[in-house]
Amino acid sequence: MPSDGSQGELASKRFLIVTGKGGVGKTTVCAAEALALAAKGKRVLIAMCNAKERISQMLGCDLVGSEVTPAGPNIWAVNMDPEVALEEYGMMMLKSRALYKLLFDNKYVRTFFRAVPGMHEWAMLGKAWWHTTETRDDGSPRFDIVILDAPATGHGLDMLRVPKVIIDVVPPGLLRRDAERAWKLFQDPATTAVVLVTLPEEMPATETIELAAGLRELQLPIGKIVVNQVLPPLFSRDERVKLEALGPVEVDAEPAAAVSAARRRAIRERVQAESLSRLAEGLPVQPAYLPQLFDNAATPKAIYELSRRLT
Repeated sequence: MPSDGSQGELASKRFLIVTGKGGVGKTTVCAAEALALAAKGKRVLIAMCNAKERISQMLGCDLVGSEVTPAGPNIWAVNMDPEVALEEYGMMMLKSRALYKLLFDNKYVRTFFRAVPGMHEWAMLGKAWWHTTETRDDGSPRFDIVILDAPATGHGLDMLRVPKVIIDVVPPGLLRRDAERAWKLFQDPATTAVVLVTLPEEMPATETIELAAGLRELQLPIGKIVVNQVLPPLFSRDERVKLEALGPVEVDAEPAAAVSAARRRAIRERVQAESLSRLAEGLPVQPAYLPQLFDNAATPKAIYELSRRLT
């Protein structure tokens, strides 16, 4: 059975892959996890995949681009551009910027690389993995933990398959060697954990269960499930049934408006309860829960509060 995904166990990993359906709060969870791990003294890098940049707003730091940027005490961030990442990888392989420019810096080669399936995904995934191998002058890791803010569900799963595809189809050489090293790290539950983020709603719950099955097929370790935006229940099960049985309420007076709002809340609580039950039964790890925040969640204050809940 995979680990229970506790914060203490995540602190022992080298690589965290955070994924889930679009709009469930993946980046919010990345920021909160980074803050919680940094508070334990871990040096953390958040690696985003050419995403709309919101980490700077969440952590109160400078705008994050394609260069590694300080984002807070013990936290750094980078928004990986596939073209820049591919150039970095080419220069690492060739050991020379001049030689890279000679061989790769023309429109025909760039067009070829754009046409190779999975190359841009590997450029970003490989860069995130490479940051786990970086060391400081004293030989210690530059980053204790790299958090990959992976693409949403289907695209994220496709990205995670890329190193396996490279291993299967690419002849022996530097590219295959690095893919083998990365794939070994990704499949090792001692070093890697996939964090699935979802909402207590029907479609996100279904996609999360399907995503978990896909990850198990790839033998990637699921370390934590985070259910975001969970409402505290106001009604008992019997009260929800009675409120829903009222049917749509004509809102023409204050009492009717209050009953209509209560009925909508009861319906949402029922859907939430059913979704949480499905997630608990259909996933290999007991979920953790983050509350619905009614203020803006993309602020340092909100991220700090969520990091405390994760801890």
